[in-house]
Amino acid sequence: MRWLGTVRYRDAHALQRALFDGVDDHLLLLEHPHVYTLGVRADPAHVLVEPASVGAELVETDRGGDVTYHGPGQLVGYPILTVPGKGGGGMADTVAYVRTVEDLVIATLHDVGLDDVGRLEGYPGVWVAPGSSAPRKIAAIGVRLTRGRSMHGFALNVRPDLAYFGHIVPCGIADKGVTSLAAEGVDVSVRDVVDVVVARAAQAWAADRPVERADVAWRERPEDLAPFSRGAGPGAPVLPGSGIAEAGTAAAGGTAAVSSAGAGQEPGTSVRLRGRLAEAGVTSGLHLAERKPPWLRARVELGEGPLRVRRTLRELDLVTVCEEAGCPNLSECWADGTATFMINGERCTRACGFCLVDTRRPEPLAVDEPERVAEAVARLGLEFAVVTAVARDDLADGGAGGFVATIDAIRRRNPGVQVEVLIPDCKGDPAALGAIFAARPDVVNHNLETVARLQRAVRPSASYARSLAVLGRARAAGCTTKSGLVLGMGETDDEVLGALADLAAVGVRIVTLGQYLRPTSHHLPVHRWVPPETFDALRAAGEALGLDHVEAGPLTRSSYHARQAAGAGVARVAPG
Repeated sequence: MRWLGTVRYRDAHALQRALFDGVDDHLLLLEHPHVYTLGVRADPAHVLVEPASVGAELVETDRGGDVTYHGPGQLVGYPILTVPGKGGGGMADTVAYVRTVEDLVIATLHDVGLDDVGRLEGYPGVWVAPGSSAPRKIAAIGVRLTRGRSMHGFALNVRPDLAYFGHIVPCGIADKGVTSLAAEGVDVSVRDVVDVVVARAAQAWAADRPVERADVAWRERPEDLAPFSRGAGPGAPVLPGSGIAEAGTAAAGGTAAVSSAGAGQEPGTSVRLRGRLAEAGVTSGLHLAERKPPWLRARVELGEGPLRVRRTLRELDLVTVCEEAGCPNLSECWADGTATFMINGERCTRACGFCLVDTRRPEPLAVDEPERVAEAVARLGLEFAVVTAVARDDLADGGAGGFVATIDAIRRRNPGVQVEVLIPDCKGDPAALGAIFAARPDVVNHNLETVARLQRAVRPSASYARSLAVLGRARAAGCTTKSGLVLGMGETDDEVLGALADLAAVGVRIVTLGQYLRPTSHHLPVHRWVPPETFDALRAAGEALGLDHVEAGPLTRSSYHARQAAGAGVARVAPG
């Protein structure tokens, strides 16, 4: 069971489809931004206004039923279950399943103090005062059952703005009203209702099985899922040997920021970043002066290999994430003649709490950059090229066009070279992501980065659900998918296992796990050093979950041993 926070409808739908193709049972709980959805039998005339005029989207979807509304204050539940029955998803099975969903909602309403609720003959959903002359709908039910697997689910009105229902004919029912718990005088929060739904769903659908729950942090801010969500600045670099900040300096690409710490606190990390960590339950971390354990001392490779890579990059005016993100494996990989090219400029529109990449406003794209990357691949004699990019939320396609052009340029200039792309989420735009997938990279990598609970602290402009949806879309397009997590920012090992299970459930084949190293004093503090034996155990657990390859170790990063991982028997997955 996953509480996912606020998730755009298209991201939640893509995530459902990815989980639908699996075998495990899931319950996704979330809120949507304002959206009207049309079921397969909906009458478009039942939408009475232009949705954009009231700040809402309009989406056609593959559930049953007519038009309905989703928005803040409404708890949406999507059970993706293997449903017992004889018809494999026929009408009798669907009716029986809908009854179980209605029963769950009715029991939940009773638990929170609303008693006069039930079914209304001839009208699906859950109703308040169903036996009176003025029944009011409090929960819509719309499901899809195919091959014995369920999608979609219920929408329970906790405290939404009911005025949004006035812009449609809800569920095609013109002569009956809509209500909410708040309108009926029940003062509960969405969080309260989620806890009750989780308990009731466990009884209904997992009575004889263990349940694993993970929540994204509950508090949201306006800058969440928005571009340019900067922190206080880059701060002072951390010395490689000890973790001690070097006084009087700042990371490349930014300016030093004034410490926001109070008396007795470690200087550097901003109040806002510390607040996000506290909301996620992380209230302590290792001090800057804490020395790294011996297993975190990166090997330095000197010789012609690293010098040749550096010379080629400088001659072609190219950027690598190896340098921009301060990768500890830079010299090892460069000695092997490999580097991860970073396209679309070197300035990112997001400010993740763990990343060193420059977050000043980006500059215009260089139109010849794809050809320069292809030339570098040729000069270095690469057989496997890795291409990543900063997030470019300022661009209409989120930077997808740069990936397409670079893949094409590499293959024209270097026939037979394999290409792995490490992509941002492109704001979840299906067309932008589809363009990248259609370019047929050999591996599509998109990093989940951390566990559900820490998402808003670690990468406030991203979304756990959206990242899983991106990977699910890539898998459905027939791509070999890859993702990665950075450990040591406040997660538990059990939460890492939950994230690995989520990645396996959406069809990811390759995963990287590595230790977080704090790049500057203003970045997230290190919460723990993860020992090599823990990485070994997580590798084994990930492979037991069905992942084809788990590259795990203290110094592992997204592109570390990428060529070897891609060749470790990973088969391209057919479209689902």
